[in-house]
Amino acid sequence: MAFPEDFRLISYLSRLEHAVRFPLSSSYPESMSTDTLFALAGEAHRAPFMQAVLDYPPLRGTPELLAAIATTYDRITPDDIISFAGADEAIYACFQMLLNAGDHAVVITPNYQSLESVPLSRCDVTGVTLDENNDWALDTEKVRAALRPETKVLVINFPHNPTGALISHQQLNELVDMCRARGIWIFSDEVYRLTEFDPADRLPQLADMYERGISLNVTSKAYGLPGLRIGWVACQDKAWMRDLERMKQYLSICNALPGEMLTTIALNARAPILERVMQRSRHQLTLLTTFLARYPHLFQLSLPKAGVLAFVRYTGAEGAQAFATQLVEQAGVMVIPSVAYASELTAVPEDFLRIGFGRANLEQALTEMGAWLDQRPS
Repeated sequence: MAFPEDFRLISYLSRLEHAVRFPLSSSYPESMSTDTLFALAGEAHRAPFMQAVLDYPPLRGTPELLAAIATTYDRITPDDIISFAGADEAIYACFQMLLNAGDHAVVITPNYQSLESVPLSRCDVTGVTLDENNDWALDTEKVRAALRPETKVLVINFPHNPTGALISHQQLNELVDMCRARGIWIFSDEVYRLTEFDPADRLPQLADMYERGISLNVTSKAYGLPGLRIGWVACQDKAWMRDLERMKQYLSICNALPGEMLTTIALNARAPILERVMQRSRHQLTLLTTFLARYPHLFQLSLPKAGVLAFVRYTGAEGAQAFATQLVEQAGVMVIPSVAYASELTAVPEDFLRIGFGRANLEQALTEMGAWLDQRPS
């Protein structure tokens, strides 16, 4: 494939999201102000933040940031972590260091596009699709069948973007066992971890449980702090992490110090922040499901188990893409048609809509959408 090719989802969002009245498209919960962060974390943090000298932080991240991130893991230490400018820089850097010509990767579909497009720019890739007719379940035997002698990495993403699906603890253990037996790395996109509606569904982090597990996380999804643009990678393999550090030397080099400081404050006060996010998410998922139930002839929802995205099957005659275009042009409400998740690896159904329910104006957006739907010809 040609790389970089158009990032379909990002391209769609960049054209419309900041110009519409109601972006029911956001993948993150409502953002908070810096004042709100200090109110939740404690006002004692305000003065040190305001008085900080805006110098370069260390390449891997400030010691305070790495220590705070390490507290979110069971076995990972600050030496096992590298911070990045969001998730996308980390994804790019990791696959540059993992994959070469002649290697092979296995990637779950549908997916966040760079999880397949960056590996495809490096080597041969096989897709394993989730079952759209079974609550987006993963068949681990299909993963096993996709493995080859030259397979270098398995790429997974649970809680899943965009469906909110999860695998079981048993399935995760099966994946680790099959990869450990062959020396295969597992790259685990865990950015929606801690947003599970039932905490019993929460999976261990790959970096904690597997010596070749690579865990990716960010501040944007569970914490509602996308503007900080801080992500990180955790892995027990110190030699590989030194390679990853060298890759970062050619990319951002380091993050912005204010973002690292605010992230440190947020992670050290994460309990009230996470509860604030989840309280709203639970309430707003109820609002969305109640709304969609008013139009059973148009929408079929498999309830997400985590996150603030619903992947809704649209059954109207004109199709999901045409519906999304009409909705944004005529009602100012933006949803994402599933063509934005098209894959080079497998077919992705085109009759779904990604609906984000994390923003504070969800109720008003649904009111506008409902008024538009009610006045359309049946």
